[in-house]
Amino acid sequence: MRGLVAASERHQVAIYLLAIVAAGLTGLLLPGAAALDVAIEPVLGLLLFATFLGVPFGALGPALRDGRFLLALLVLNFVLVPVVVGLLSRFVAAERAVLVGVLLVLLAPCIDYVIVFAGLAGAAAERLIAAAPLLMLAQAALLPAYLWLFVGPDVADVVAAGPFLRALLVLIVLPLAAAVLVQRAARRGRAGRVVVDVAAAAMVPLMAATLAVVVASQVPGIADGRLTTLLAVVPVYVAFLVVMAPLGALTARVAGVDAPAARALVFSGATRNSLVVLPLALALPEAYAIAALVVVTQTLVELVGMVVYVRLVPRLVPLTQPLTQP
Repeated sequence: MRGLVAASERHQVAIYLLAIVAAGLTGLLLPGAAALDVAIEPVLGLLLFATFLGVPFGALGPALRDGRFLLALLVLNFVLVPVVVGLLSRFVAAERAVLVGVLLVLLAPCIDYVIVFAGLAGAAAERLIAAAPLLMLAQAALLPAYLWLFVGPDVADVVAAGPFLRALLVLIVLPLAAAVLVQRAARRGRAGRVVVDVAAAAMVPLMAATLAVVVASQVPGIADGRLTTLLAVVPVYVAFLVVMAPLGALTARVAGVDAPAARALVFSGATRNSLVVLPLALALPEAYAIAALVVVTQTLVELVGMVVYVRLVPRLVPLTQPLTQP
């Protein structure tokens, strides 16, 4: 069993790519694959539960008191990212519905699977966990303002706090609370330790399953949509990933944080909250129907991009690189 787990961890990037390709083919060829979208939240919740189980919760206190990291995180996501998005979105500004979809997804920092990918790259996952509620509340408050700035006041009115608060509860609070309880049980008895061991062994399969469910359930919508229009936003998403890697590293250097925190900043700046903003896009009027497909397209681009980031970020921010400023 240990050999199988070690092999899956050693080849995890290949496993994730295979899951994405297989799920894409399933979504295209299997009728009714879109119905798999009901499994996204459960499988993502399980993945985050398993992730939280591996986090030493004693480190969360210091992480919450790390004002330098939290300030850098807020500046990166809510000052620098909007500038980047404002510039990149001009390339799709001719079609209002597409512009709204791009803004919805790129202006909202991720609070869920960013923790998993960041952890795979040796980032300070516990700091992202501690910051998740703050990021969630900040984007719920600021997203309408950014939409008003980039599009106009009529579009900002469609954004509600409900989906953000629900995602905070389902994807962060509940898995985190369950993980805390299981860790306590693990210190007292064998049953809890078994759950912790099983969750650690299941990390790679759970990540592969999450990628597969998201891709398989969303590909049919893209295939049925305006493919030419959707392909036009792909360069915007790719450019965003390319820009955010060095920008995140530069922000970390200016903030003077250590290398694990710097990696966490890079991942937070690059990953977006597509699974949370998708319900917002789906709730838009019929004239903005393509906005949901624009959001889904970003999910697919980002999933591939995160596989690249897991390999790239440790080279961009090596652990031996001193980041703290004198």
